[in-house]
Amino acid sequence: MHRSGFVNIIGNPNVGKSTLMNALVGEKLSIITSKAQTTRHRIMGIVNGEDFQIVYSDTPGILDPNYKLQESMMRFVHGALKDADIILYVTDTQESADTASQKILEKVRLSGIPVIVVINKIDLTTPEKLDGLVALWQERLPDARVVPVSALNNFNVAGLFDLIIDKLPEGDPYYSKDTLTDKNLRFFASEIIREKIMLYYSKEIPYSVEIAIDEYKEEPDIDRISAVIYVARDSQKGIIIGHKGEMLKKVGTAARLDLEKFLGKKVFLQLHVKVNDNWRNSDRQLKRFGYLE
Repeated sequence: MHRSGFVNIIGNPNVGKSTLMNALVGEKLSIITSKAQTTRHRIMGIVNGEDFQIVYSDTPGILDPNYKLQESMMRFVHGALKDADIILYVTDTQESADTASQKILEKVRLSGIPVIVVINKIDLTTPEKLDGLVALWQERLPDARVVPVSALNNFNVAGLFDLIIDKLPEGDPYYSKDTLTDKNLRFFASEIIREKIMLYYSKEIPYSVEIAIDEYKEEPDIDRISAVIYVARDSQKGIIIGHKGEMLKKVGTAARLDLEKFLGKKVFLQLHVKVNDNWRNSDRQLKRFGYLE
């Protein structure tokens, strides 16, 4: 008997969805920062065994859209609610109970899809509070299984994995057994660069930036990558570059080191900064950056 299915991860921003998927997959496929809205795309991570295939999807955090980019992000979330074989609804021990999107929870409740509520960051609470949260979520989603974990510390991730296997439907694999993800190297290069911008800049800068890979050349011993950091306004270009180019150099060095670790080979990385006015509200630009089909 072979089991296979789509296990889609949804939840509010900053509850650790990306950390959880990386822990379940065993590879860093989704970028992780402490800032909300770090994940913008729907990213698949595929785990294969002799008699199973799990296709995980990490999705952007649930939000009320303010511009077209965020509308596209929410379309990824709604799509994940439709094509899942199992829904992992991720919350954590720190978020207020009333921040959950009632609209999304109602869709989860009425979907007819098996649901696992994952309470993340249990290392940051007390057993008494955790018991209360388990009871609360069991009341909200009576048909769901509630599983406390610490994705960061890999606590009870194996137990969650076993539960997912148990709930997977029977079926043939959807992808070749040697497939890890649906994304290409250009995508991961752009995401690693964007992660460094999320880490090193504050205020509106990380949310105004998009990365485009102009050139990606794979050679036996080195990959040569040329990327453009697009910003929404002229004033942001100078902030990204920094005094005498120091900030851009810092981003480039950190991104190159992570890329070398991810690819297992040397990387030559060249970064440029350009202004792309109002790209977050442009259908043409959003399609170019992969947010619209």
